Amino acid sequence: MAWAATARDVTRPLLWIHAPSVGEGLQARPVIDLARAQRRDLQLAYSWFSPSAEAFARTLPVDVADVLPFDTATDACAMLDALRPAALVFSKLDVWPVLAAEAHARGVPLGLISGTLAEGSSRRGVARSFLREAYASLDAVGAIDERDAARLVALGVHAERISVTGDARYDQVWSRAESVDRAGPVLAPLGAARPTLVAGSTWPADELPLLTAWTDVVARAPVGERPRLIIAPHEPTPAHLHPIERWAADAKLTLVRLGLPGARDADVVLVDRVGVLGELYALADAAYVGGGFHSAGLHSVLEPAAFGVPVCFGPRHEMSRDARLLLAAGGGASVGNATELARVTSEWLRGWLGGATPRADAGQRARSLVVGGRGAAGRSWALVEQLLARRAPGV
Repeated sequence: MAWAATARDVTRPLLWIHAPSVGEGLQARPVIDLARAQRRDLQLAYSWFSPSAEAFARTLPVDVADVLPFDTATDACAMLDALRPAALVFSKLDVWPVLAAEAHARGVPLGLISGTLAEGSSRRGVARSFLREAYASLDAVGAIDERDAARLVALGVHAERISVTGDARYDQVWSRAESVDRAGPVLAPLGAARPTLVAGSTWPADELPLLTAWTDVVARAPVGERPRLIIAPHEPTPAHLHPIERWAADAKLTLVRLGLPGARDADVVLVDRVGVLGELYALADAAYVGGGFHSAGLHSVLEPAAFGVPVCFGPRHEMSRDARLLLAAGGGASVGNATELARVTSEWLRGWLGGATPRADAGQRARSLVVGGRGAAGRSWALVEQLLARRAPGV
């Protein structure tokens, strides 16, 4: 690693955090922010594996961010030799077994933050046996909840080394919602006194029933209260954008792409870029989160919930703890199939968009869920500090 050859100050401890993709990175970010704010003596290294995480990594306040090669002994040893970490922390679940073994052999304290393992996870049989030693080598683990803690213990984590710290993403989405710039270049041009649905991270499997439902919502809206749709496809490629444009034309709805003149007054604002959805939820009276009709799974329901926005989503949310909690709190709604979405979602949205009291109540319940989950970042950072304090001599 070129950075280590010129900038690694071996008189300062280095914290290395590995988060394979963007989702894990979002959970790690609040802890990284606390590390930077509270330990000026630290050098911070961040690594990822998924190519989609490269742009996210560039936004982090770390000394170095780089892709982590495949989990081989040669690459693991090269990274450890270059960084000489005082502690190595994994985010969420993916502990790389060879890297963990090499670090453990060198006396590098190992940790896991926002640890979670879904019920019914496929990590069983050969996979469980292969990973057991890696999880057993962890010196400190912060689990999201008690059930995650129990499943992680079954996977190999020593029970006395695990504690429930919560999910640091709640701190991350709350911080972003609190700091959003409503007068900034993304939101200010869209300010309008119109009921607004923001549909985020949608796939074509979501869009077919959603757009059918939206046509019904518009048709039933009271005179002078025509609602607005802001829709952000998960992959804003021409293949995903053009069908939405054709739908709007067929439905006789004005559509303008985000950032172009006329977007404020358009019936449909089409988001043709990534990285802005977290801000756009600030404009929502209600939200639809995509992925619930897609094999990739449901996307984050916490982002709109942090703004006090009630959330609707499709049926494939069984792997989303946040969606289950949101439903239990009364801050969201799920529909079971495409037919229900076309029929039931239009009724829910009319209720949220047309009636201030039901909408406010559901939104407050959604917001309260996020508020109640805050504090996990601080507890996770305390766990990391304990690891740094026990670093091996000479590391």
